[in-house]
Amino acid sequence: MRFVVNVAKLKINLVIAGRRYPLSVKDTQEEEGMRKAATKINELIARYEQSYEVSDKQDVLAMCALQFASKLEILSINKETTNDKALQKVHELINKVNDHLE
Repeated sequence: MRFVVNVAKLKINLVIAGRRYPLSVKDTQEEEGMRKAATKINELIARYEQSYEVSDKQDVLAMCALQFASKLEILSINKETTNDKALQKVHELINKVNDHLE
């Protein structure tokens, strides 16, 4: 016997760069995240449009995508570096304990 669980999805509408996007989200936490992301995108679009002469929304959206993607990559790189440093310190401590026990 197989049970199927139907999880009701929330229907939301987001406006990004003046266009409406209907979406389905699994819960209010995902909804909040989507709404905050849309707000940040729209704020960044406004800043780019004020700072640069932009004739096509596509250019502004590409700049926004690059901005957000680069931030994620930088965070990932920093996390890897932090993990590597922590792992190195753990190995140093293990070696010190082993040296002391011998």
